[in-house]
Amino acid sequence: MDTRLHLLTQWVRHFPGLAESTPEPVSGDASFRRYFRVWQQTGGEPKPLIVMDAPPEHEDCRPFLAIAGHWHRHGIGVPAIEAEDLQQGFLLLEDLGDQLMLAALNESSADALYKPALEELARIAGLPEPDNYPLPAYDDALLDREMALFPEWLLEKHLGLALDNQERALLDTAFALLKESALAQPVVTVHRDYHSRNLLIRDGQPYPGVIDFQDAVRGPVTYDAVSLLKDCYVRWPQARIQQWLEYYRQQTLAAGLHRADSATFEQWFELMGMQRHLKAAGIFARLAIRDGKESFLADIPRTVSYLRDASARQPAFRHFHEWLCDVVIPRIEASIGPLPEPERNQECRAQ
Repeated sequence: MDTRLHLLTQWVRHFPGLAESTPEPVSGDASFRRYFRVWQQTGGEPKPLIVMDAPPEHEDCRPFLAIAGHWHRHGIGVPAIEAEDLQQGFLLLEDLGDQLMLAALNESSADALYKPALEELARIAGLPEPDNYPLPAYDDALLDREMALFPEWLLEKHLGLALDNQERALLDTAFALLKESALAQPVVTVHRDYHSRNLLIRDGQPYPGVIDFQDAVRGPVTYDAVSLLKDCYVRWPQARIQQWLEYYRQQTLAAGLHRADSATFEQWFELMGMQRHLKAAGIFARLAIRDGKESFLADIPRTVSYLRDASARQPAFRHFHEWLCDVVIPRIEASIGPLPEPERNQECRAQ
């Protein structure tokens, strides 16, 4: 018996119009949270609502509540909070639908979807912190913990690599350069997981619905742009990424969030992307090994391909790039599957 689902059902049935409701599974995510849809009887058309199940021993709902309320008041498309029970870990939320941006993206739709998403992102970046919840800093300790996921979970635990002292020194040098670049960027509000699986297309709304924002921090101005434009779930040609990045640079420049020119902003973006993709590849391996969510392994080749291509464009990462191509990528391709082909002039071992 699913004890938490039983408790959630009993809880939600106390609200007006929901006495006969039966929660319907909508989705889970990479955490312990689950989501269900219920239909509220209002006398007219039934109104859909979402119930979040966040076990208190694993998930703290307070950041979600603080950020959702604050961002909603500032016009960001996050769900309104209808009811809460922090002790049990249940939230009743506005239903933003289930039309994920990822499913709607194609060559012809991408511009029309990405530009509003980048405009919404610029608004998020410029938001002040919630009065009742100071956002954590994306500091050097957090950056280090994230990058450490790559050797621990992907290289050692999944691929079975035994890193020698020279390889560890190589990684330490690369991580230090990436951290230095991230910490040099102007600081803004960072969603921290702003990508096509966390953005929803809403009928009659010009801007996307935004979910999975509870880990927001104060951090580098390019971080969320990397999440969206170098998405671990869909890949675009470098030329299109550069066009969208310049659009975002101009949006954030006009908002007074930085004073960077195109070349500086793109360099920040490239190195920030390497940091994020080290983290993401490690997280995908951890989800498979620790949590039994093996479907995430399929996203590792795409994620590591971003690392391959970005390091090929960075002279300071030449040795890291060569090691990645000679040692790591062959293991990934043998155990998981092939990486996407590099774009022209971005072959592995490019000088």
